[in-house]
Amino acid sequence: ELRGQDAAVAVLRTALASRRLPHGWLLTGPPGIGKATLAFRFARALLADPEARDPDLGVDPEHPVFRQVAGGSHPDLKVIEPPRDAKTGKVKSEIPVDMVRAATASLNTTAALGGHRIVVIDGAENLNRNAANALLKSLEEPPPGAILLLVSHHPGRVAPTLRSRCAKLALGRLADAEVEAALAQHAPDLPPEQQGALAQLARGSIGRALELAGDDWVTLYRRLATCLASMPPDRLGLHALASELARYADARSFAAPLWLVQELLSRLTGAAVCRHAPALFEGEPEVLGRLAAGRPLDRWGSLWEKVARLATAVDGLNLDRRQALLHMLTLLALASEEDRGAGSGLGDPDGFG
Repeated sequence: ELRGQDAAVAVLRTALASRRLPHGWLLTGPPGIGKATLAFRFARALLADPEARDPDLGVDPEHPVFRQVAGGSHPDLKVIEPPRDAKTGKVKSEIPVDMVRAATASLNTTAALGGHRIVVIDGAENLNRNAANALLKSLEEPPPGAILLLVSHHPGRVAPTLRSRCAKLALGRLADAEVEAALAQHAPDLPPEQQGALAQLARGSIGRALELAGDDWVTLYRRLATCLASMPPDRLGLHALASELARYADARSFAAPLWLVQELLSRLTGAAVCRHAPALFEGEPEVLGRLAAGRPLDRWGSLWEKVARLATAVDGLNLDRRQALLHMLTLLALASEEDRGAGSGLGDPDGFG
């Protein structure tokens, strides 16, 4: 199922019809908008007979190619993604070279079913240096019929040598209506007003909306905003919230707690320039107005940059997620204290402890 990416589908359809198909593609955009879904749709379209494709490059789920791809058993399709740690079960931060060599070796063999041979790399920014160099050989001298589909949330982290040899296809964020429709389908028990609020929080990402739907993130957002807007900030409430977010990050994902902090900063800076988004809870405009009045806009912008750098460090250096979240809320609390110079009581404001 692919929603709201008609323009990207049209690009691939035109390329396929032209018979001058680039052998390397880089699909980019925010998480959860359908990049990998589109990559696999395109792969099925390439592997199936032309008569089996519909105008949107879809293949009937009952078609043998669809079932083989879904089951990971198609002999002419290889998939590379960050592996999981055998002990912890967590996804590793790097794709090793052995995975790339094993997958790309199939490109130099005859297609089992006489058509294309395809490799999908989901998370191309995670290729380590040796893995990127190994993949580069297949992009520089691709065998006939070989197609490489690279998917990335962070194209700036993909090796420049790989980017330069791929056709770029940027997918945009989805309209809130598309996200709400997906929530109505996949989380039908959510009240309509929560679907609308989650669609705003998700910022055009169905994947993010579905993750947020599993917990009451609107309530967590309200707690964060009201704790910070208290005079003085509710330090005990912030510490309890930080602990909850840290437990979530340890057990599941760092992304959702990070989204919560970044969403607050985004809506806060919007309020500072009188560009208010629809309220996520009753009284939110007043809460954000109090917070925005306590600091000049450039100070909130600087705080956004600090949070972004910290998130990048956690992602790239495997830093402690719990301490990172405590540090983010420390920065927020300090920023909301109107130059009082008092500490927030949440932890070390200058580092990781």
